[in-house]
Amino acid sequence: MPGGRFDAVIRIAKIALPAMGVLLLFALLLAPLAKDSEVSFILDKEEVDQADERLRVEKARYRGEDNKGQPFEIVADRAIQETSAEQVVQIRGMSAALMMDSGDLRVTAPRGRYDIEGEEILIDGPLQVRGPDGYRLDTRDVRIDLDTRTLESRAGVEGAMRLGRFEAGRLEADLDARTVTLSGGARLKIEQGAVR
Repeated sequence: MPGGRFDAVIRIAKIALPAMGVLLLFALLLAPLAKDSEVSFILDKEEVDQADERLRVEKARYRGEDNKGQPFEIVADRAIQETSAEQVVQIRGMSAALMMDSGDLRVTAPRGRYDIEGEEILIDGPLQVRGPDGYRLDTRDVRIDLDTRTLESRAGVEGAMRLGRFEAGRLEADLDARTVTLSGGARLKIEQGAVR
Protein backbone atom coordinates (compact mmCIF):
# COMPACT_ATOMS: atom_id res chain seq x y z
CA MET A 1 0.00 0.00 0.00
CA PRO A 2 1.25 3.53 -0.69
CA GLY A 3 2.94 5.08 2.35
CA GLY A 4 3.60 1.63 3.85
CA ARG A 5 6.74 0.12 5.40
CA PHE A 6 8.20 -0.89 1.99
CA ASP A 7 8.03 2.72 0.74
CA ALA A 8 9.93 3.86 3.84
CA VAL A 9 12.68 1.24 3.20
CA ILE A 10 13.00 2.39 -0.43
CA ARG A 11 13.28 6.07 0.65
CA ILE A 12 16.11 5.20 3.08
CA ALA A 13 17.84 2.94 0.49
CA LYS A 14 17.82 5.76 -2.11
CA ILE A 15 20.08 7.78 0.18
CA ALA A 16 21.99 5.02 2.02
CA LEU A 17 23.14 2.93 -0.97
CA PRO A 18 24.77 5.79 -2.97
CA ALA A 19 26.37 7.07 0.25
CA MET A 20 27.82 3.59 0.96
CA GLY A 21 29.11 3.40 -2.64
CA VAL A 22 30.88 6.75 -2.27
CA LEU A 23 32.42 5.66 1.07
CA LEU A 24 33.61 2.37 -0.50
CA LEU A 25 35.15 4.25 -3.44
CA PHE A 26 37.04 6.59 -1.05
CA ALA A 27 38.23 3.58 0.96
CA LEU A 28 39.58 1.91 -2.20
CA LEU A 29 41.33 5.07 -3.35
CA LEU A 30 42.97 5.75 0.02
CA ALA A 31 43.86 2.13 0.88
CA PRO A 32 47.24 2.15 -0.97
CA LEU A 33 48.27 5.26 1.00
CA ALA A 34 47.69 3.62 4.39
CA LYS A 35 50.85 2.58 6.27
CA ASP A 36 49.42 -0.75 7.38
CA SER A 37 48.82 -2.00 3.83
CA GLU A 38 51.61 -4.62 3.89
CA VAL A 39 50.60 -8.26 3.82
CA SER A 40 53.00 -10.75 5.31
CA PHE A 41 53.06 -14.53 5.27
CA ILE A 42 55.44 -17.36 6.08
CA LEU A 43 56.52 -19.65 3.26
CA ASP A 44 57.91 -23.09 4.11
CA LYS A 45 60.59 -23.98 1.54
CA GLU A 46 60.02 -27.69 2.19
CA GLU A 47 56.44 -27.48 0.92
CA VAL A 48 57.13 -25.39 -2.21
CA ASP A 49 57.66 -27.11 -5.57
CA GLN A 50 61.11 -26.41 -6.97
CA ALA A 51 62.16 -26.60 -10.61
CA ASP A 52 64.70 -29.29 -11.50
CA GLU A 53 66.62 -26.83 -13.70
CA ARG A 54 67.85 -23.29 -13.10
CA LEU A 55 67.01 -22.30 -16.68
CA ARG A 56 64.76 -23.99 -19.22
CA VAL A 57 63.73 -22.48 -22.55
CA GLU A 58 61.46 -24.13 -25.13
CA LYS A 59 61.36 -23.10 -28.81
CA ALA A 60 63.76 -20.16 -28.49
CA ARG A 61 63.97 -17.97 -31.62
CA TYR A 62 66.36 -15.07 -32.29
CA ARG A 63 66.16 -12.84 -35.37
CA GLY A 64 68.47 -10.09 -36.54
CA GLU A 65 70.72 -8.81 -39.32
CA ASP A 66 74.41 -9.38 -39.93
CA ASN A 67 76.88 -6.55 -40.64
CA LYS A 68 75.94 -6.71 -44.35
CA GLY A 69 72.25 -6.17 -43.57
CA GLN A 70 71.29 -9.76 -44.42
CA PRO A 71 68.55 -11.14 -42.14
CA PHE A 72 69.22 -14.27 -40.07
CA GLU A 73 67.30 -16.47 -37.66
CA ILE A 74 68.59 -18.84 -34.94
CA VAL A 75 66.28 -21.45 -33.40
CA ALA A 76 66.72 -23.93 -30.52
CA ASP A 77 64.05 -26.49 -29.64
CA ARG A 78 65.19 -26.67 -26.00
CA ALA A 79 67.89 -25.14 -23.79
CA ILE A 80 68.50 -26.32 -20.21
CA GLN A 81 70.93 -25.12 -17.53
CA GLU A 82 70.90 -27.71 -14.73
CA THR A 83 72.18 -25.51 -11.87
CA SER A 84 73.64 -22.03 -11.38
CA ALA A 85 76.98 -23.65 -10.43
CA GLU A 86 77.14 -25.40 -13.81
CA GLN A 87 77.94 -22.72 -16.38
CA VAL A 88 76.90 -24.88 -19.34
CA VAL A 89 73.56 -24.75 -21.16
CA GLN A 90 72.55 -27.98 -22.91
CA ILE A 91 70.90 -27.22 -26.27
CA ARG A 92 68.75 -29.57 -28.37
CA GLY A 93 67.58 -29.06 -31.94
CA MET A 94 69.72 -26.15 -33.12
CA SER A 95 69.26 -24.52 -36.51
CA ALA A 96 70.21 -21.24 -38.12
CA ALA A 97 69.32 -19.59 -41.42
CA LEU A 98 71.02 -16.67 -43.19
CA MET A 99 69.05 -15.08 -46.02
CA MET A 100 71.58 -14.03 -48.68
CA ASP A 101 71.09 -12.52 -52.14
CA SER A 102 72.13 -15.80 -53.79
CA GLY A 103 69.78 -17.87 -51.58
CA ASP A 104 69.32 -19.14 -48.03
CA LEU A 105 72.18 -20.72 -46.07
CA ARG A 106 70.98 -23.22 -43.42
CA VAL A 107 72.96 -24.76 -40.55
CA THR A 108 71.55 -27.58 -38.37
CA ALA A 109 72.83 -29.66 -35.45
CA PRO A 110 70.83 -32.01 -33.22
CA ARG A 111 72.59 -31.09 -29.97
CA GLY A 112 75.29 -28.96 -28.43
CA ARG A 113 76.48 -27.12 -25.32
CA TYR A 114 76.92 -23.40 -24.65
CA ASP A 115 79.71 -22.59 -22.16
CA ILE A 116 78.67 -19.27 -20.58
CA GLU A 117 82.04 -18.42 -19.00
CA GLY A 118 84.19 -19.58 -21.92
CA GLU A 119 81.81 -18.09 -24.51
CA GLU A 120 81.97 -21.26 -26.58
CA ILE A 121 79.43 -23.42 -28.38
CA LEU A 122 80.39 -27.09 -28.58
CA ILE A 123 78.47 -29.17 -31.13
CA ASP A 124 78.30 -32.83 -30.07
CA GLY A 125 77.67 -34.89 -33.17
CA PRO A 126 76.90 -33.96 -36.76
CA LEU A 127 76.72 -30.45 -38.19
CA GLN A 128 75.16 -29.85 -41.60
CA VAL A 129 75.42 -26.73 -43.74
CA ARG A 130 73.24 -26.33 -46.84
CA GLY A 131 73.42 -23.36 -49.17
CA PRO A 132 72.42 -22.12 -52.61
CA ASP A 133 73.72 -23.67 -55.85
CA GLY A 134 74.01 -27.12 -54.25
CA TYR A 135 76.52 -26.02 -51.58
CA ARG A 136 76.80 -28.70 -48.90
CA LEU A 137 79.15 -29.20 -45.94
CA ASP A 138 79.02 -32.04 -43.39
CA THR A 139 81.24 -32.40 -40.33
CA ARG A 140 80.91 -33.22 -36.63
CA ASP A 141 82.16 -32.29 -33.16
CA VAL A 142 82.61 -28.56 -33.81
CA ARG A 143 83.84 -25.86 -31.43
CA ILE A 144 82.73 -22.25 -32.01
CA ASP A 145 84.55 -19.52 -30.07
CA LEU A 146 82.19 -16.51 -29.84
CA ASP A 147 84.92 -14.24 -28.47
CA THR A 148 87.39 -14.72 -31.34
CA ARG A 149 84.60 -15.63 -33.81
CA THR A 150 86.38 -18.77 -35.00
CA LEU A 151 85.16 -22.29 -35.71
CA GLU A 152 87.02 -25.59 -35.81
CA SER A 153 86.00 -29.21 -36.25
CA ARG A 154 87.54 -32.12 -34.39
CA ALA A 155 86.55 -34.59 -37.09
CA GLY A 156 86.64 -34.98 -40.86
CA VAL A 157 84.70 -32.76 -43.20
CA GLU A 158 83.21 -33.39 -46.63
CA GLY A 159 80.99 -31.42 -48.93
CA ALA A 160 80.17 -30.14 -52.37
CA MET A 161 79.91 -26.89 -54.25
CA ARG A 162 79.39 -25.85 -57.87
CA LEU A 163 83.08 -26.42 -58.64
CA GLY A 164 83.06 -30.01 -57.33
CA ARG A 165 83.32 -32.17 -54.22
CA PHE A 166 85.84 -31.83 -51.38
CA GLU A 167 86.94 -33.59 -48.20
CA ALA A 168 89.52 -33.09 -45.48
CA GLY A 169 90.54 -34.32 -42.06
CA ARG A 170 89.78 -31.00 -40.34
CA LEU A 171 88.04 -27.66 -40.83
CA GLU A 172 88.92 -24.20 -39.46
CA ALA A 173 86.98 -21.01 -40.18
CA ASP A 174 87.36 -17.32 -39.35
CA LEU A 175 83.82 -15.93 -39.26
CA ASP A 176 84.92 -12.27 -39.41
CA ALA A 177 87.26 -12.77 -42.37
CA ARG A 178 84.84 -15.31 -43.92
CA THR A 179 87.66 -17.74 -44.66
CA VAL A 180 87.60 -21.55 -44.43
CA THR A 181 90.76 -23.65 -44.14
CA LEU A 182 90.72 -27.39 -44.89
CA SER A 183 93.67 -29.41 -43.56
CA GLY A 184 94.68 -33.02 -43.01
CA GLY A 185 94.59 -34.66 -46.43
CA ALA A 186 92.41 -32.09 -48.15
CA ARG A 187 91.13 -33.27 -51.55
CA LEU A 188 89.04 -31.55 -54.21
CA LYS A 189 87.44 -33.30 -57.19
CA ILE A 190 86.60 -30.70 -59.85
CA GLU A 191 83.57 -31.37 -62.03
CA GLN A 192 84.48 -30.60 -65.64
CA GLY A 193 82.29 -27.86 -67.11
CA ALA A 194 80.60 -27.09 -63.77
CA VAL A 195 81.68 -23.46 -63.86
CA ARG A 196 81.71 -21.46 -67.09
